[in-house]
This record gives sequence, structure tokens and C-alpha cells, in this order.
Amino acid sequence: MATFLFDKIIFGPVKSRRLGVSLGINLLPNDCKLCSFNCIYCECGWNPDKRDQKISFHDRELVKTSLWEKLIEMKNENKAPDVITFAGNGEPTLHPDFAEIIDYTIQVRDEIFPNARIAVLSNATMIHKKSVFEALNKVDDNILKLDGGFEKTIIDLDQPVGEYSLSKTVELLAKFEGNLIVQTLFIRGKYNNKIIDNTSGEEIAVWLEHLKKIQPKEVMIYTISRDTPIDDLVKISLNELNLIADKVGEIGFKTQISS
Repeated sequence: MATFLFDKIIFGPVKSRRLGVSLGINLLPNDCKLCSFNCIYCECGWNPDKRDQKISFHDRELVKTSLWEKLIEMKNENKAPDVITFAGNGEPTLHPDFAEIIDYTIQVRDEIFPNARIAVLSNATMIHKKSVFEALNKVDDNILKLDGGFEKTIIDLDQPVGEYSLSKTVELLAKFEGNLIVQTLFIRGKYNNKIIDNTSGEEIAVWLEHLKKIQPKEVMIYTISRDTPIDDLVKISLNELNLIADKVGEIGFKTQISS
């Protein structure tokens, strides 16, 4: 299927199904995806071959200038964002100046749109880095991915680049002491002759145990809504998502559903 890339540093504002009116920030290259996961459902498509990978992050000063100019433009047009969201063409926390950019974003948000939230959509692969962990702890919506209960499921679904440890990830997520939102995409399908399904009863039960250890302030559950790199993926019904949300509610966590 067709996929797309964000071709600017600042994009939107757009109406997000999870966050409201969102002004996006893309810290990754405009012409290719750059991510520590290679999720089979990613709307940005596949990571390029390592030989073709372009490690060209946007300069931090250019990011700052672009954000300032866009926020001033929106202020002059009386168009306030609900949220300023770090997302884009891959994993935003890979940017070497991520922490400094977050500090600047908080500063200009407080000055121009103090009621706007700051959100980061991250796959949680860089939270072992002290600077990344501390930066994420400063934002309003620290949204971190956990796409299953079993490590094998997450590896099959998210295709980590390099080593991945689910137990270590859960341990690090718990260190946020509740200052995070866990985000999980539910899906069924087939890839590389493997059945992919993170919706089974056994999978959900183990995933719920992880949530108990992590103690997030909220859980976002959703399914695919845009084109994906492969065709053999199935969108999960709203009814199924509601049943999963009920189980999350039973263990005491607020749930937001997107379908």
C-alpha cells in the first residue's frame, strides 16, 4: 500500500484522533524514515536499507526558528493548538539534541500558548538514555509504545533495529512513576509467513500484567487507520477495542480508544 513521509520540520496543525488540534514537529529527515523500529504497520513505510540510510537530523537551531515562526503565525491568526506533538518520520528521541529541543519547546509554549500541551510519540527504545528520560519526564503527554504482552510478538510486529528486551523496557517504563501514557496498537495479520496477532486472550492477559507494573496515568489503544507497508493486516473492530478497554478499566487505568 501507499505510505507517506512528512516533508517539513513543522507540519499542521492537523486534527489528531488522539490528541485534538495538533501542531507536529518532525526531527527526522524529510526524505526518508529513520527509526529504531521498523513496524509492519508504519504509515511512513519501511526504514531504508542501511547502505542508503541518510543520518541527517534537522539542525536544532533551524527547528527552534521554525517552531517560533509557526507559533507566532498561529498567534496572529488566533489559532491555538491543543498540543505540540513530536512525531514525524520515525523515532524523535533519536535526535542528538532532543533534550535541548524539548526545553526550548517548553519555553516558547509557556510564552506564546501556555495552555497547549506538549506531547511526544515514542517507541521507548531510547529511554535508557538519561537525557531522553529526563526530557520525556518534562512533557505533558509522554506517550510510549508497548505493542504486546510477549517479547516475540513485539519483535514480530515492531521489527526492532538491534536488540530488544521487553523486561528491560517494562522496567524502564515503570521508572517514570506514572508520568506516562502507554500506547498500544492492536492488529492481526500475516508477515513473512508468520501470523501476527496481539489480541489473543493470553496476549492481553500478559500485557495487562505489564501495565500493572508500569502504572501509567492513561492507556491509549488503537488500530490501523491509514495505509500500511503490507496488505495482509486487519483493522481491529471498535467493539473489540472496547472489550480490551474494559479489561484495562478493571485493573484501574483510564483508557482512550481510537479506531
